[in-house]
Amino acid sequence: MKKKVLSKNKLYTLIALLFIIGILGFLQANSAQYSYQISILERSAIYAVVAVSMNLLTGFTGLFSLGQAGFMAIGAYTVAILTIPVETRASVYYVDGIAPFLANLQCPYWLALIIAGLFAAGVAALIGIPVLRLKSDYLAIATLGFSEIIRAVIAAPQLNKVTNGSYGLKSIPGFPNLYVAFGLCALCILLMVLLINSSYGRAFKALREDEVAAQAMGLNLFRYKELAFIISSFFTGVGGGLLAIFMRSIESKTFSINLTYDILLIVVLGGIGSITGSVIGSFLVTAGREWLRFFDNPLYIAGVQIPLFRSGFRMVIFSILLMAVVLFYRRGIMGSNEFSWAGLFRLIKRIPNKLKKKNKAQKGENA
Repeated sequence: MKKKVLSKNKLYTLIALLFIIGILGFLQANSAQYSYQISILERSAIYAVVAVSMNLLTGFTGLFSLGQAGFMAIGAYTVAILTIPVETRASVYYVDGIAPFLANLQCPYWLALIIAGLFAAGVAALIGIPVLRLKSDYLAIATLGFSEIIRAVIAAPQLNKVTNGSYGLKSIPGFPNLYVAFGLCALCILLMVLLINSSYGRAFKALREDEVAAQAMGLNLFRYKELAFIISSFFTGVGGGLLAIFMRSIESKTFSINLTYDILLIVVLGGIGSITGSVIGSFLVTAGREWLRFFDNPLYIAGVQIPLFRSGFRMVIFSILLMAVVLFYRRGIMGSNEFSWAGLFRLIKRIPNKLKKKNKAQKGENA
């Protein structure tokens, strides 16, 4: 029976992958017509990578960090500096010029992403030594302060020849195609899934459940906290690099505190401790904000303007919808569960059963 179930699950997964590849192929073939939809999907996939990396730290290790925007900024600027074509750098660094050691330094985007992740991980290793001795809210405040320090350093005029200061960086090469964008995001998430299901992942979960018991079992608390922080920062830096490639131009304002709050919202909405929830939450939050844009435009009915439909009303509706989701799903959409085909089929079967019960109850009341 188990072999049959596994074979069925593999078949369903293969069909789903082929379906997704088919959709990506259709969008790629009609990229000019569906450019807006493609941009939403690409941003959602990139945010999913960062959300899963944050969930790795918060949901699976129990460390509450709010420094994601800072590590994303490190990754984004690293990728931008390493991938901007040499011939266009004069038009990018037009104020103070570019540092001589960067003038002819260029590498492919995949290598730049790895370097960006390693650079973010290296910075995380340094700041993790003092910061990870803090707990709960104090850790969150410390990492949030670090994020703002990074943004201020990037925008500092003293680094104009490296980061171009407050002028930002442009002319960053974009993704060659949709397959590359989604393939890189899927690869990052897959690596984190494998890590969570490994012995290191079990050690992270032990820290989350009870630090005293984990230490009694022989786990070095600081070592595993530092390791989780470094790995999470690595993938956050890669996510920032992916965002730079997607946007093709960046500035320090892009990586404000609001970006961290957006990622935290995705994690909480999807479910703390659920990778599937982070992915679903990323697509729901990113797409939801865009699809509700018609609320920002004036609405006229029979020549009369509806007063509520104006700029900013979209976020009011979006916030109400989020509150409704949190009220009905207090642990997030997925809670701490992961997607499974068996669970999906059970959910599908429950819907008609609930409808039948409602119909029977209504008939009983009418009788």
